[in-house]
Amino acid sequence: MRKYSKFIAVIVTTILAIGTTNNIAISSPSNFKYAVVDVQKVVASSKQVNALKTEQNAKMRELSQFIQNANKQLQAESDATKKQALETKLNKELVTKRNAIEKKYAESLKKIDENISSTISKTAKQSGYDLVLAKGIVLYSTGTDITEEIIKVVK
Repeated sequence: MRKYSKFIAVIVTTILAIGTTNNIAISSPSNFKYAVVDVQKVVASSKQVNALKTEQNAKMRELSQFIQNANKQLQAESDATKKQALETKLNKELVTKRNAIEKKYAESLKKIDENISSTISKTAKQSGYDLVLAKGIVLYSTGTDITEEIIKVVK
């Protein structure tokens, strides 16, 4: 019986210690400021993103035109050996063009992402925020929504 009472005392002490630790961790300084930002809305409003989309659409139209011209060239060639060589050459060109387009697109997206992240960081620092969360991952917040501020700077 005595062993059980010591065991229960240890459990109660542990529970109290955990509860006290959680209360300390949950309570935050009164000057702690946080904000949320709707990153998707910022991206959709970005002139850089819209320009990149337009550029990417133009590049895809060029690639489509290249494929149409390649098909015409292949259909016009009657010699099977020359046709095979031409097809190999055109396929290599297509792969090279497509890879260049994808590489440039990825690089541009990375720069835009860095720009938006930097803008959010600078705005947060200037406004004295200790923490900024993406609105899409926050279920509930009483923090300030700084989306419109970021959109003004990103445009």
